[in-house]
Amino acid sequence: MTSHAIRHVRVTPIAFRDPPLLNAAGIHEPWALRSIIEIETDSGLIGINESYGDLPMLEAMAKAAPALTGLSPWALNDMEVRVAALVTPRQTASEFLGIQVSLAPGTHVSKTVAKVISAFEVAMMDLQGQLANAPVVDLLGGAARESVPFSAYLFYKYAEHIEKPYAPDPWGEALTPEQLVAQARRMIGQYGFKSIKLKAGALPPDQEAAGLLALAQAFPGAPLRIDPNGNWTVPTSLKVVEQLRGVLEYYEDPAPGLDGMQAVAKACDVPLATNMVVTDLKEFRRNAEMGCPVKIVLSDHHYWGGLRATQRLSLMCETFGLGLSMHSNSHLGISLTAMTHLAASVPHLSYACDTHYPWQDDEVVQGGRLRFDAGSLRVPTTPGLGVQIDREALVRLHENYLQCGIRNRNDLAQMQKYDPSFTGAQPRF
Repeated sequence: MTSHAIRHVRVTPIAFRDPPLLNAAGIHEPWALRSIIEIETDSGLIGINESYGDLPMLEAMAKAAPALTGLSPWALNDMEVRVAALVTPRQTASEFLGIQVSLAPGTHVSKTVAKVISAFEVAMMDLQGQLANAPVVDLLGGAARESVPFSAYLFYKYAEHIEKPYAPDPWGEALTPEQLVAQARRMIGQYGFKSIKLKAGALPPDQEAAGLLALAQAFPGAPLRIDPNGNWTVPTSLKVVEQLRGVLEYYEDPAPGLDGMQAVAKACDVPLATNMVVTDLKEFRRNAEMGCPVKIVLSDHHYWGGLRATQRLSLMCETFGLGLSMHSNSHLGISLTAMTHLAASVPHLSYACDTHYPWQDDEVVQGGRLRFDAGSLRVPTTPGLGVQIDREALVRLHENYLQCGIRNRNDLAQMQKYDPSFTGAQPRF
């Protein structure tokens, strides 16, 4: 009888070009870091996944990987227990791994166990799908929708990186309302997105509000969101939402912390969304105890603990009358495919999901870039995740990692190359 026990776990760090996108913490570095996970069985089957690629995450996965040896790909609960025993962090003076705290909950030390569990879970479910001859969405209960809608994710940006490490990206500069509208037209023309999200918190708030109003005029009826990543005070948040009256679908993380969000919610009739202040069940409980100032949770299976954990979150949101959608970081097609399976399996999905995918020009899956149809991705119907690794691309992207010199994302230090006086202190406006 063929053994399908896990015999080996490979984690390959990669780096790919990332444009000079502005945000509350500073600006994206020229290279984004990810990791490609491969879990191989005695029978030679390989399950794959994509996750974070910063050094602390790589170290945590390396520490946990040997514990998977001998496990069945179906033994997800056993895997979770073993991972938690190995990588649960000690209590330290600081809870954070770096300064990218507010924008990236995945840098929080308390997320280490959840992140590693998710990294391994998706690859194990890819194996399960191959063994059962079923797509991952079927392992999650079946598809509630045949395709998953995503949103155009707009950024203010410079034309090229200060170091000029490679040729400028084709998107060009976007600092004015006119340039922002041009960016949106290009992205929607290429991908067909029906809703629009603007990353804010980088330029003066009045300037960003003018940008969103220009988008509302250029795309009448399109659902619009704005996300300053907690970089506005409560008074600024309320001033901007008044300027945008009748325009916003939801208001994402305008002010810092749950207390700041509650203060905005009390004086604002636009629903508040977050990927910053409800990022685990402890924070979910606090939001509920405060009367749910946050009405929409933007989940992310990479740090919520995986696909099954996010399904449990969906049930919690439904129970408390909260909306649910998905947050995104710079990522490639394996993450995007996992998001698509998950979003298809969640009947309660309330809004089009975020994705940075249009900003990435590389890919690590066979067949190249995933193709959107009218802003949506069709749910794969082939066994497992339904994508495979392009081995030549993996070698090339790993070489990028070895050469780029970046091991931990640091948007603040990158911004200080442009503006040495930039502190990243929040709220800034």
